[in-house]
Amino acid sequence: MDRENTFRTRHDPGIRWTKRLWRKVRAPLARSQFAADGLAFLVVAYLRLVYRTNRFVRFDRERVDEIVAHHTPFIVTCWHGQHFLVPFFGRGGHPSVIMVSRSNDAELNARVVERLGFQTVRASGGRDRKAAHEKGAVRGLVALRNHLRAGRSVSMIADIPHGVPREAGKGIISLARMSGAPIVPVAYASSRRRLFANAWDKAALNLPFGKAAFCVGELIDVPADADDEIMEARRQDLENTLNSATEQAYAAVDGTP
Repeated sequence: MDRENTFRTRHDPGIRWTKRLWRKVRAPLARSQFAADGLAFLVVAYLRLVYRTNRFVRFDRERVDEIVAHHTPFIVTCWHGQHFLVPFFGRGGHPSVIMVSRSNDAELNARVVERLGFQTVRASGGRDRKAAHEKGAVRGLVALRNHLRAGRSVSMIADIPHGVPREAGKGIISLARMSGAPIVPVAYASSRRRLFANAWDKAALNLPFGKAAFCVGELIDVPADADDEIMEARRQDLENTLNSATEQAYAAVDGTP
């Protein structure tokens, strides 16, 4: 399957206004806890509607149960822009901790996942300066490692915010190496969706009353003594596995081979 076409289907140019609206309201939301909580409540209600009204045509339940039973704690990951419904598959404590950026854009994400019952780890330094970002990212990875050592599964996005979409970053590979926990690549797709084609991550907004699929890829293990060559090989393995799971999810809901 053509991966680029997989993410470009169901594009609606009229949806661009939402991006302009978000740019206008994100700063006021960051200053008003009441407004931010209210918006998070509405987002959670919408996501629950989507989850409950989409009929699953594929759900890798046996894989999920096997991983929870034999590989806990673990690191769940997916691509940016394809992550909106993934927290619903962590109910029951797997994962229990989700990494979220400190940026204004990510503040809503943090409030949403907290309303869904998860803990959050804020990952960056809160500024766009490279040193602050790197310091915050390291702090976030250490916090996730500590949660894993305590037996709690965690989740983080595989690709780097505002970087190259669907290119796995090194951070999650480093987390797997330092913690010894396996990486679990997952993908959710819905037949009814709208695509933010101009967004850096080509985010797909899932819509209610359609078909859905949740696919789980092969686990990625990173040895504690992995050198740079092995780390890069595992990064590429994750990228390929996550792309494959995502393509399978879209194929299932779109009825393509």
